[in-house]
Amino acid sequence: MESNASEVALDLFPYLKVYKNGTLERIAGVEVVPPGLDPETNVLSKDIVIIPETGVSARIYRPNLISEDRKLPLVVYFHGGAFCVASPAFPPYHTSLHKLVAEANIIALSVDYRLVPEHPLPTAYEDSWAALQWIASHKDEDGNHEAWIKDYVGFEQVFLAGDSAGGNIAHHLALRIKESNLGQKLKILGIGMIHPYFWGTSSIGPELNDQSRKELVDKWWLYVCPTDKGCDDPLINPFVDGESADLAGLACDRILIIVAEKDILKGRGWLYYDKLVKSGWKGKAEIMETEGEDHVFHIFNPDCDNANRLIKRLASFFNQGKLPFNENVKARCLVSK
Repeated sequence: MESNASEVALDLFPYLKVYKNGTLERIAGVEVVPPGLDPETNVLSKDIVIIPETGVSARIYRPNLISEDRKLPLVVYFHGGAFCVASPAFPPYHTSLHKLVAEANIIALSVDYRLVPEHPLPTAYEDSWAALQWIASHKDEDGNHEAWIKDYVGFEQVFLAGDSAGGNIAHHLALRIKESNLGQKLKILGIGMIHPYFWGTSSIGPELNDQSRKELVDKWWLYVCPTDKGCDDPLINPFVDGESADLAGLACDRILIIVAEKDILKGRGWLYYDKLVKSGWKGKAEIMETEGEDHVFHIFNPDCDNANRLIKRLASFFNQGKLPFNENVKARCLVSK
């Protein structure tokens, strides 16, 4: 009998393996931790079903000590994992959200969108969009309301945020909001993109000098989105035609893009920033680069100094909603060790 190793049809390191008999084995992002009170940060969390028709859920976080007479910013968070692994209950994400909520004094909702391959793209985008619609429904008198949102959230100070694939999702939702009536209920003040997962067929930046890693990222995307457009599918390459006009339609006032020096995706984050500044978008764009670090380092090494700096920078970004907004300001913030 053949060993399991010889039956592997596709090894999508470090995420999953597909066997010849069609069996799928997720290697990363499979651990889960329950919600509750985190004694270190004094942050509460609980799991809630937000779309009963599909079973899509979320993990919601709030400070344990909270005043009902003060509304807090809401951060809608989309986790990473190349669209095929991880969840809000994955311990590194759970820890990261604790730290962010405690530092920023916010409400956070981490969306548990459905994963590839069981739910092919664009399911992850549709689930995330449905989550925004559900949040917006809290402004209605009746509906499937969550008390932590209804009682504590200021609907004029909502942010989208995510790392890797989650940053990609946040971008696409902000474009879609502009073309819908959702913006009449939710004021999206900003987007925090951490090491956003954008890609393309032609190499740029660090991709030019790391062909083996370029091929690995190609392989990931071609698995999760097997279309004839490949790595130039508009879902992963927003600049496939070299244009940036669509960015002018982003439905928010501010965007913070965070990249890491050793991340193969770094060039795409810088390209997004440069295109955004030149697009005619009327908001404030900022970019932060962390020296000496790789992709989503803050998730897997949450206690290092650079991870703490990243969380503090995000917290400051989310709390800017309390300050007057100055249009047409472009900021460039490089942060190192």
